[in-house]
Amino acid sequence: MARQIVFDTETTGLSAENGDRIIEIGCVELLHRKLTGRTLHLYINPERDSEEGALRVHGLTTEFLSDKPKFAEVADQILDFMRDAEIIIHNAAFDVGFVDKELERVGYPPFASHVAGIVDTLVLAKEMFPGKRNSLDALCDRLGVDNSGRKLHGALLDAELLADVYICLTRGQDALLIADEASDTGPGLLRASIDLSSLDLPVLRASEQEQAAHEALLAQIDKDSKGKTVWRLQETA
Repeated sequence: MARQIVFDTETTGLSAENGDRIIEIGCVELLHRKLTGRTLHLYINPERDSEEGALRVHGLTTEFLSDKPKFAEVADQILDFMRDAEIIIHNAAFDVGFVDKELERVGYPPFASHVAGIVDTLVLAKEMFPGKRNSLDALCDRLGVDNSGRKLHGALLDAELLADVYICLTRGQDALLIADEASDTGPGLLRASIDLSSLDLPVLRASEQEQAAHEALLAQIDKDSKGKTVWRLQETA
């Protein structure tokens, strides 16, 4: 899938079925697994107050949201931005449940019918790190993604962080073979010969975050190869 959208929402509470609404949407576009700089960020008037616990998380007051557009006014804009892309969400059931409820209110079919597919990074993380905390903050810490600017939850910032986390979680074998461009020395091009025997090179130990990122990469490669990686074959031998 060449085009992907990393997607996050903030809501008035935890239950779409009980009337909680979306108040913020953040989308970040990836093309061939690289950030394009295109984003969609919207605040939405939910026509109700946020629950106290939710307000502590996102900090978006009823007063702030009162002059923002209602979901029905921006539904087409949201769907047009994400149409036919693969959507990447952390804990997809939560966000998709809210979007489906909002679309139902305006007479539109469910979210999945507008997009090419949905990837849940929480599912990926649980497969890669079973038994560990796999919240977005925990994954940022484990994979070395800088989340120091995340004081309150915000849909666009969380989508940007999730994009980095997703790339780390799904880094495959595409970069294993590194072309040695310097080897293509044409006629008349000489390489300098440097004697390194007298140099005392320091040994730099990998940090815990780097080790975790390395293990995540090996796990993804092993999954992609269906357990046929050299190290797994050596272990079973």
